[in-house]
Amino acid sequence: MAQCRCFLASDLHGRLDRYRALFAAVRSEVPDLVLLAGDLLPHRWSTSMGGEGFVSEILVAGLTGVRDALGDRSPRVMLILGNDDERAAESTMLDGERDGRWEYLHRRVAEVGEYRVAGYSFVPPTPFLLKDWERYDVSRYVDPGCVSPEEGYRTTRIDVDTVRSSTIADDLDALVAAGDAVNTVLLAHSPPYRTALDRADLDGRSYDHVPLDVHVGSIAIRRFIEERQPLLTLHGHIHESARLTGRWRDRIGRTHCFSAAHDGPELALVRFDLEDLDGATRELI
Repeated sequence: MAQCRCFLASDLHGRLDRYRALFAAVRSEVPDLVLLAGDLLPHRWSTSMGGEGFVSEILVAGLTGVRDALGDRSPRVMLILGNDDERAAESTMLDGERDGRWEYLHRRVAEVGEYRVAGYSFVPPTPFLLKDWERYDVSRYVDPGCVSPEEGYRTTRIDVDTVRSSTIADDLDALVAAGDAVNTVLLAHSPPYRTALDRADLDGRSYDHVPLDVHVGSIAIRRFIEERQPLLTLHGHIHESARLTGRWRDRIGRTHCFSAAHDGPELALVRFDLEDLDGATRELI
């Protein structure tokens, strides 16, 4: 396959400066593929616009500007939502897909030449109360200090039995068939457990006298990578991980793992080519 130059960004959280930096980089460098790994929208209390309004007024408008500037050279855009994004905005994301503005990949697979990009938004239980994009990981266990997916609140309705019985592990098995991961890219908001990408700032903290695990990624995603060995996995979610570990990338067997999460004001932009993953770079802009 010819070069496939890609951008990865994540955890933009509705910040206009980060989106402006991203759109400017796309117009300037003209990648083939832009991948957005969730937490794209503003918190509902941080703007009067709301998630759905942000999609139409900022995300759609920005990508329309990119398309107007680049025409036929415009990149494909693939995206998922993250645990801070309200699922009520998902219908607006699907509208954008129908209009041809991006490809919404949660629990879906898209072909990119000889590669397949699979998207997945759910993360293991967190201490936060919004549960739209939280799911039990490999069992109904919840880490100390975290809130069960059966509690908290949601912006869309979901069957209680589904919440109780569903796991990230089962979802991944259904998303990528056995033996079908060799050229697969997994775009997942949560990073894999116990890597340089899931390190949270929890050192020395405890809950009810139980020390908290500083690694807060998904065990199911870790096992999926170990067992299936996809080509590449792309993540966000844990903002401080790169600062704490000094690393934004890791490797599990043959699988490269990249994260664009960042806890500073800048946009963390990961650039890579699917034909040269060793040459990937990360820049704060």
